[in-house]
Amino acid sequence: MRLKIVTYINQFILCLMVSVHVSQAQVDTGVVVKKEIDNNGDTLYSNMLDEFMLKSMDTEEARKKYLKLIYNTKKVMPYAKLAAFRIQMLEDNLNQINGRKERNKYLKATEKQIKREFMEDLKKLSKSQGKLLLKLIHRETGKTTFSILKGYRGGATTIFWSAMAKFYDTSLKVKFDPIEDYQINYIIEKYKLE
Repeated sequence: MRLKIVTYINQFILCLMVSVHVSQAQVDTGVVVKKEIDNNGDTLYSNMLDEFMLKSMDTEEARKKYLKLIYNTKKVMPYAKLAAFRIQMLEDNLNQINGRKERNKYLKATEKQIKREFMEDLKKLSKSQGKLLLKLIHRETGKTTFSILKGYRGGATTIFWSAMAKFYDTSLKVKFDPIEDYQINYIIEKYKLE
């Protein structure tokens, strides 16, 4: 009998602690807690957790690789977003220009300006950051760097830069695959890089 009373007291204290914790969670963090009463009259509290990635970091090397991916994504994502914005702006402006000669003049002036603004920063990127940038440009624009370059500069220039990319063990045709690159997507969402 005494054990049964102690058990009821412990359950009461536990329920009290849960209800205090739940009410604090509602006030402090804005977490929506669902309160349900089952067939026995017991009250059950539940809430939805934010999406998270469950992946074991078996080795120190895997953990370091993931931390490096976080660092690289944070560093390169602003350039990818800026590239997408500039490409959209370039498209809009080119649609308003009549005549091939004026379009080419505008393209050359834009290229010079972009080189002047960003070339020094882009030269400082590591090889892995450059590869990641190519993927993120595809993610942001829906176009590979190869197709973007071919559309604005033509085939010969595109082949030259494609050969340079091969020299650095990558391809201008690389695409962002949300399934294969799920960690990158997760990092972008987690750190609100969009």
